[in-house]
Amino acid sequence: MKAVVIKEFGGPEQLRLGEWDKPTPAKNEVLVKVHASALNRADTLQRKGVYPPPAGASPILGLELAGEVVEVGSAISRWQTGDQVFGLVQGGGYAEYAVIHEYMAMPLPQGFTFEQAVAIPEVFLTAFQALRWLARVQPNETVLVHAGASGVGTAAIQLAKAMGARVVVTASVGKHQTCLDLGAELAIDYKTEDFQQRTLDFTQGKGVDVVIDFIAAPYFHQNIEALAVDGRMVILALMGGTKVSEFNLAKMLRKRLSVMGSTLRARSQDYQIKLTQDLAEFAIPLITQGKIAPVIDSVFDWTEVAEAHRYMEANKNVGKIILKIS
Repeated sequence: MKAVVIKEFGGPEQLRLGEWDKPTPAKNEVLVKVHASALNRADTLQRKGVYPPPAGASPILGLELAGEVVEVGSAISRWQTGDQVFGLVQGGGYAEYAVIHEYMAMPLPQGFTFEQAVAIPEVFLTAFQALRWLARVQPNETVLVHAGASGVGTAAIQLAKAMGARVVVTASVGKHQTCLDLGAELAIDYKTEDFQQRTLDFTQGKGVDVVIDFIAAPYFHQNIEALAVDGRMVILALMGGTKVSEFNLAKMLRKRLSVMGSTLRARSQDYQIKLTQDLAEFAIPLITQGKIAPVIDSVFDWTEVAEAHRYMEANKNVGKIILKIS
């Protein structure tokens, strides 16, 4: 089969189409003819050689797929050839064929294209994990979502609203309207405004109940100040850096704060299956009804994969960048 291969670790120019062995499904897997995949920050880090795939995962890039089942494992009864599915994988999405565990695959929502469906798994699973499983967002709470126009950010806005929360975001000013259209009540320009002060003003000095953060070190002090008593912060990425300057831990005790870090790719398969099932129960009906939707920035043919990576690394996208597997 054809697949995107990495000539050697480095920049986007190292990506090219090449030949790879077609995978064979295990007894609890299905083989999918991939029609669409999507970009994630993990792909760019793996391409650079700084984020290897988990043990046993395909070394091919791509954490998401949507396509048609062409072969089923010997122990499978829930899927058959011809079924249209989408879902999260630990690797292998940038290829003509890929395998996925039967309980990680979800049926294509009615009326959805492969490109629309593949924009769902990683961002909605990551956001749902952060909001529901970790932060335990409650109705009428206020959630601050950093990088609100990113793939996970746009999913988090919609999921938090569906959970009954109020949403504040940070984003560059050109992306504010998208965030507001999705349900955010306040959009803060992180380049020119003090998000700590803006959120305190918005909450009348109380602070936000939950922070969903991807920036890490540069925002840590301000996030702590912006949190309310009993506030929770979930750190999902380290885009701004890993080392925090001197910090007074008394602030965490005084406000009874919880600070959590999480990744999804390295989680056990059982964890990912349960998360997928919970997301499907909560969000897929809302997606099918059109109440929440994946946000797609652009669709690249997979022959343009290097350009797609450059586009992501330039932070130009609002929502997901899709690869059409032609």
